Amino acid sequence: MKTVILIPCYNEASTIEKVVSDFKKCMPHADIYVYDNNSTDNTAEIAERAGAIVRHEYRQGKGNVVRSMFHDITADCYIMVDGDDTYPAEAAAEFEEIILNKRADMVIGDRLSSTYFEENDRRFHNSGNKFVRNSINTFFKSDLHDIMTGMRAFNYSFVKSFPIRSKEFEIETEMSVFALMNNFKIKEIPIDYRDRKEGSESKLNTYSDGMKVIRMIFALIRDKRPLMYFSVASLILLIIAAIYFFPILFRFFSTGQVLKIPTLIVISTVVIIAACTFFVGVILHVLNHHHAEELERHLILLNELKKEE
Repeated sequence: MKTVILIPCYNEASTIEKVVSDFKKCMPHADIYVYDNNSTDNTAEIAERAGAIVRHEYRQGKGNVVRSMFHDITADCYIMVDGDDTYPAEAAAEFEEIILNKRADMVIGDRLSSTYFEENDRRFHNSGNKFVRNSINTFFKSDLHDIMTGMRAFNYSFVKSFPIRSKEFEIETEMSVFALMNNFKIKEIPIDYRDRKEGSESKLNTYSDGMKVIRMIFALIRDKRPLMYFSVASLILLIIAAIYFFPILFRFFSTGQVLKIPTLIVISTVVIIAACTFFVGVILHVLNHHHAEELERHLILLNELKKEE
């Protein structure tokens, strides 16, 4: 049974040596891969000296790095962690045990139930994490505690069936929703989070990356819950139509005259658009069911191929 540690990195020269050394100590049997994403410092050289297998991803963005990692490497257990030394290497053994014993397809390192809110003092990050968590749990009927954590573990089936769309930091949200929507087994493990050491700078931009995550959430709701998404859009259109229609109707009852004919024409058009929008949601909902069946067949084939290997 092969376990790999995957560390996506961009300008983490001040912390990467300690991260690699900690995981070598806690997981001496695991191969440690550091994927350098166009660092302008000597992150790659330090990681290699510390004993990691260093590879390069030249397309900028964490999502692009994760895509390359998942495509390139074959293993039984994948443990992914950031290179900023904010996550405990000591938790990796428990993550590995859960994956290898098939108790979960994805293990989430839950920071928010532990020390995150005490350790992290970056403005709006705490409220942003809560907003994303509450949004995902509401729309996807789940009860996850930490959607955007950077420490996770996966099995072979998850890694090789996950169609990555994100290019940047939205990747964690996409992983969580993909697992929820496709009935993968998820287990959360509370982990101690520590803030970045002095001199280590976060690559997250609170506002621009926050907006990307929000756009990703709406895109995932549209793609994964199309019936709900388009039903809401249809309902909004019907409410707008009703606001303009009922005054004309009440005036007709009181005077017997039909006024504002052009407005009625526009209202009729809006109602037709609302009906079409609803049926678009129905069609996409059916297609999603077919996609889920195809994914299930793909997972069965993956497992059969893994057994043959």
